[in-house]
Formats: sequence, structure tokens, C-alpha cells
Amino acid sequence: MAGFDDITKKAQEFLNDPKVKDALSSEQAEGVSDKLLDGVAGAAKKVMGGKYDDKIEGARDQADKHVGNE
Repeated sequence: MAGFDDITKKAQEFLNDPKVKDALSSEQAEGVSDKLLDGVAGAAKKVMGGKYDDKIEGARDQADKHVGNE
């Protein structure tokens, strides 16, 4: 699992870079992330047949809080 640990560490370093944090907090990132999260949530709902819609929406909303500026 050393490879996975290395990837995780590099991803954390990347996400902690001030320039990356600024980019992820931009209005443009908000728009892109909303479209992406809506698409993923919609696909998940379709696959699950509506059974877990509330949980899917909750996960989508939590993810949205961490990307963009809203």
C-alpha cells in the first residue's frame, strides 16, 4: 500500500497549496463543481432507483461545501 499512501500524501500537499485553495474557492470552481456534483448525484439516484435520494443529496451538499465559494 506504499503507492496509495504516496498518492494520498501528494494529493494532500497539492490541496494544501495556497494557489490551489484559492482556485478551489473561486466562482468558476463553484459553477463547475455544482454541475459535476449534480451530474454524479443524478446518476447515483438513477442507479439506486430513488431508494437513497436523501442520503445522496446529503453527500452532494457536504461535498459542495468544500469546493467553490458557496
